[in-house]
Amino acid sequence: MSTPRPSPEAAAPAEHASNFIRQIIESDLAAGKHASRRWSGSPAPGPVHATGTADPASIRTRFPPEPNGYLHFGHAKSICLNFGLARDYGGACHMRFDDTNPAREEQEYVDSIRDAVSWLGFSWQTGGASNLYYASDYFETLYQFAEVLIGAGLAYVDSQNADAMRASRGTLTEPGRDSPYRSRTAEENLDLFRRMRAGEFADGSQVLRLRIDMASPNINLRDPAIYRIRRAHHHRTGDAWCIYPLYDYTHCISDALENITHSICTLEFEDHRPLYEWILERLVELGQLLRPLPRQIEFARLNLTYVVLSKRKLIQLVEERHVSGWDDPRMPTLAGARRRGYTAAGFRLFTERIGVSRADSWIDFSVLEDCMREDLNTEAMRRVAVLDPIRLVIDNFALGQVELCQAPNHPQKPELGTRDIALTGELWIERDDFNEQPPKGFFRLAPGTEVRLRYAYIVRCTGVDRDQAGQVTTIHCTYDPTTRSGTPGAEARKVKGNIHWLSTRHAVPIEVRTYDRLFDVQHPGAGDTDFLLDLNADSARTTTAFGEAALAQANPEDRFQFERLGYYVADRIDHGPSKAVFNRTVSLRDTRPARSDQGPKSNS
Repeated sequence: MSTPRPSPEAAAPAEHASNFIRQIIESDLAAGKHASRRWSGSPAPGPVHATGTADPASIRTRFPPEPNGYLHFGHAKSICLNFGLARDYGGACHMRFDDTNPAREEQEYVDSIRDAVSWLGFSWQTGGASNLYYASDYFETLYQFAEVLIGAGLAYVDSQNADAMRASRGTLTEPGRDSPYRSRTAEENLDLFRRMRAGEFADGSQVLRLRIDMASPNINLRDPAIYRIRRAHHHRTGDAWCIYPLYDYTHCISDALENITHSICTLEFEDHRPLYEWILERLVELGQLLRPLPRQIEFARLNLTYVVLSKRKLIQLVEERHVSGWDDPRMPTLAGARRRGYTAAGFRLFTERIGVSRADSWIDFSVLEDCMREDLNTEAMRRVAVLDPIRLVIDNFALGQVELCQAPNHPQKPELGTRDIALTGELWIERDDFNEQPPKGFFRLAPGTEVRLRYAYIVRCTGVDRDQAGQVTTIHCTYDPTTRSGTPGAEARKVKGNIHWLSTRHAVPIEVRTYDRLFDVQHPGAGDTDFLLDLNADSARTTTAFGEAALAQANPEDRFQFERLGYYVADRIDHGPSKAVFNRTVSLRDTRPARSDQGPKSNS
């Protein structure tokens, strides 16, 4: 199925796009669907919950990442949705690690995920209780439930190899074939399953499957495997287990044990919902769980232009060193976004703005950038930096003279006060603020023209100095001492140009890292091409620039608007007392020309 193209509805207001999930929740609450739930104080089978008190949470949602990588922008949407719904309806959102694949999971990823959720502004603490859980907490319960299913004739041990099982599953148009081991008795299956747990069999030699319907039109119901043998060290349980439950079996039971009311997931799990419900219904019938059961609800995942959100591709970018790591500021990971200077509030605004829908659509990356600009414009303190400096000399400014000019820390927040910027007769200005042969509409500095030095005086260009190659090295000006900003009569003379500057005596050197999009086409890897061919060769540049002296005192993660240039953040890793390092978060506005590609042929 082809991937959808960008559409105008992509940025529809949240109050329109997200209503379908809220309507479900509000309808359930109005009908008292979950009012009878009881809560024993921690996740447990139904009979244990039955001994508890009324569940204090009106609803329970969950965010269930697998700890096999760093969270990306798509996860931010899910985090804001699940935690936001629980907050808005007086419920609780659980943080649950689906850690059932020990070969791919690491504590590093667990730590990074917890850090990212907290950074986004959400907590799994509800009413003084922690709702932080791990699927591995439930290994024993999951195993006991599997034995119950075996005893009821609903699960069996299959001794076919993987190729034989795959061949017998059938296709979308042909039914599957029964395994030759499907008719084993409950006693035989229970014995084999216990021996699997005891480590008597080789990896991959036996699996436990549900006995459902090999002729089902839904392939997920054709006797799915729910346990496999895998000898791998688990980051939490060590070597206590050599059999591990599979996702479809683990996930629905974990939801039920945790009293989850609304299990919200992305659309690719829609075809798995019948299996989710089948497992829970059978366990209710067998007395292991209680009604009401969790309800799975699917929504469209985030499809964002100019990035890849496939975990496999993100791992490839890191392992093949196309980026410096998971927190490279160009990566679409939350760790990378944080280092680049993106804000948690900006992400929350983004998820509200794009809403939640059941229809796939593409969100243009500029929507995310605009949300960051909107938040940063409100919160970022203003500072002056000159990124590509050229010397400007004011010839009639007294030698050694220093004047302090006042600049607001934030033009929309006068309560934040002003700061002093030292003006001397020798300044740094931006190279592109001068042009010897200015094009039409160029209102900055040129021979014979006047501009205002921001917060200071009007100056007139009188000449230039050149090096042996003929390149301009110094611009000469004179200033009008009657035009100082903020003084009576200063505004009587009008000029169109207004440029920023720094005193060469007072400016401090800073390292500036200018980041652009990691890919230079809307849909990297479109048409099953190699997505690495679409990498933007100019996505990162490092230069030495000059900034206000105050920038050297900035703390890591302090955010600023460099006036007339963009939004920047003090790097959270490399910035320090001995080296001032600033990353460009986003420009003041998007001035990129539109780029296109042939359009995606399939979802990545």
